Amino acid sequence: MTQVLLCGAAIVTLSMGIRHGFGLWLQPVTTERGWTRETFAFALAVQNLAWGLAGPFAGMLADRFGAFRVLVAGALLYALGLVLMALSTSGLAFTGSAGLLIGMAQSGTTYAVIYGVIGRHVAPEKRSWAMGVAAAAGSFGQFLMVPVENGLIAGLGWQSALFVLGAVALAIVPLSFGLREPRALPAGSGMPQQSVGAALKEAFGSRSFRLLTAGYFVCGFQVVFIGVHLPSYLKDHGLAPQVATTALALIGLFNVIGTYAAGVLGQRLAKRHILSAIYALRAVAITAFVTLPLSPLSVYVFSAVMGVLWLSTVPPTNAVIAQIFGVRFLSMLGGFVFLSHQLGSFLGVWLGGKLYDATGSYDVVWWIAVALGMFAALVNQPVREHPIARPAVASASSAA
Repeated sequence: MTQVLLCGAAIVTLSMGIRHGFGLWLQPVTTERGWTRETFAFALAVQNLAWGLAGPFAGMLADRFGAFRVLVAGALLYALGLVLMALSTSGLAFTGSAGLLIGMAQSGTTYAVIYGVIGRHVAPEKRSWAMGVAAAAGSFGQFLMVPVENGLIAGLGWQSALFVLGAVALAIVPLSFGLREPRALPAGSGMPQQSVGAALKEAFGSRSFRLLTAGYFVCGFQVVFIGVHLPSYLKDHGLAPQVATTALALIGLFNVIGTYAAGVLGQRLAKRHILSAIYALRAVAITAFVTLPLSPLSVYVFSAVMGVLWLSTVPPTNAVIAQIFGVRFLSMLGGFVFLSHQLGSFLGVWLGGKLYDATGSYDVVWWIAVALGMFAALVNQPVREHPIARPAVASASSAA
């Protein structure tokens, strides 16, 4: 278990840490290339959509053949996407590299794949905690990598900075060896021998699964809109670039606390209540941020609060899926829920650029994020967390 946690946490640190700083590239890239913000935002919107669409397939492969092969392929795609992102000279090429390739890479190097391995190697009574540890590692990566990426851009230029990050992404390959699994379930493992089709029919027939999926859409919309557009929002209001860098780093730092705390609380409290509280508090925090006077202090307070709430939805959401449906297809089912998250991410990042270009302001998108937060707080309340009944599997086991 220790090896799985350490290697999984290190992989998430790299994969999530690299992507968290992409908003720092918005202004240097668009300025040098002569593109609109919508061009950059659309590429990152495609990235999030590709990540989500590829997620279930990456999860299926990881559940069937083990995470190792998926992680290695994802690391190679990540490095290639970062290099081509630096070399792209047209909006279409930028969308293909920063969007399609990196999005596909992230589907194989982030939470769905890692959590599947954790779920299969950690006892149920420690599972939520272990998922919180992995999510906290990803949060630490955000805190660590934002100032690193800002320093690379300042010292080497934005293109060379991407080349360096491409080399960093390759470090995922050796770490993947710590997550190697058997290709098939061992005999007598006690896991229900469902087919993929049966597992999907069971999940999508569950009201709780659909509600979790709807709530996760909101999570994606909020965090990716803020992560990509906050630096430009602050610059538009006359704040120094260092304020944005510090804000993103604070989100990452306090996210360590929030994700770990969510994992620990998930062992003690109903996870639906944790999720509802997170979404409601996000709505309150955003409302305060856009209505109170803007200053470096207000930005830092907002970033700290949002950091606590940032990815704290991840451990309880995935732990609920494992609790209801078991861990046999956890990577795949987590991938489908995450697809909803990424559809929200696509809409949040693209709508931010689209409405900014149309109105010269991000105000409308901020208020959409508030309304969606209240919606998610409500839809998570009816989620039922007990394991799903499987009469057919139970009967077959009894007969055997």
